[in-house]
Amino acid sequence: MNNDLKVGSHISIRGGYAKAARRAIDMGARSFQYFPKNPRRLYIKDFDAKDAEKCRILCVEAGIVSIAHTPYPVNLAVDHSHEQALYDLTVRSIQNDLIIAEACGSLGVVVHFGQYKGNDPLQGYKNILKCLNEVLLSWEGNTKILIENQAGHGHSMGTTLEEMVNIRKLSQFPEKIGFCFDTCHAFTAGTWDTSHSDSLFEKGHVLDYWRDLIAVHLNDSRFPYGSGQDRHARVGEGFIGEQAFQELLTYHGILDTAIVMETEAGEDGTHKDDIARVLRWTSQ
Repeated sequence: MNNDLKVGSHISIRGGYAKAARRAIDMGARSFQYFPKNPRRLYIKDFDAKDAEKCRILCVEAGIVSIAHTPYPVNLAVDHSHEQALYDLTVRSIQNDLIIAEACGSLGVVVHFGQYKGNDPLQGYKNILKCLNEVLLSWEGNTKILIENQAGHGHSMGTTLEEMVNIRKLSQFPEKIGFCFDTCHAFTAGTWDTSHSDSLFEKGHVLDYWRDLIAVHLNDSRFPYGSGQDRHARVGEGFIGEQAFQELLTYHGILDTAIVMETEAGEDGTHKDDIARVLRWTSQ
């Protein structure tokens, strides 16, 4: 039995960061995720520091945690030699996200692993390392970069635990990097075979992946195992299903993480029912 899981959902910052924290608290969540700024574009946001501080205080007082998520256009594998302006903006945008997340008291900023469409896959990994190193060179805050595994989408890059661990190890600042495990992505990428969850747990243990896991995106999948599709379903309503989630949620490697759902809300406009469902699974 474990009802101490930090379960919550993605929440809009409409009205400000403190308002997002208040929505999470009112919903009964113990964690939440938010976009620090408009998720559709790369830019540097001049944010309200007082509002961010209010968010941090609310979270501390309520005993909940938060994570931020970079905007969708962020690509760690952007090629600086061909797209210098985009590379520079990407670095500055992620740094801006870290500053906002730190002010809000967040554990980390989730960044998708990245996609490289050139002919040499190795160059893609080099680009990711260069981008991460530059982002973190002057970063002294407590908020970490959280690298998220990907579903595939026709590109195999970023789908394995080995890639996450090796990028962290090869970076200049591994202590400033953690992981975010997306359940839907892992399932459709073929990384998590839900009929043999122990294999995933053991691999993560051998690689020391779980040690640096900070957050989990708890999403079911609208598509079957190995499909490479990134289409989330509400927990228990997709191809992953209740039993596999029960096994994951009771595994010691994720017990202290921020567990966040990124799916559509329930009829009441919140994830209150989904949170209750997850907690029922782990109390059986």
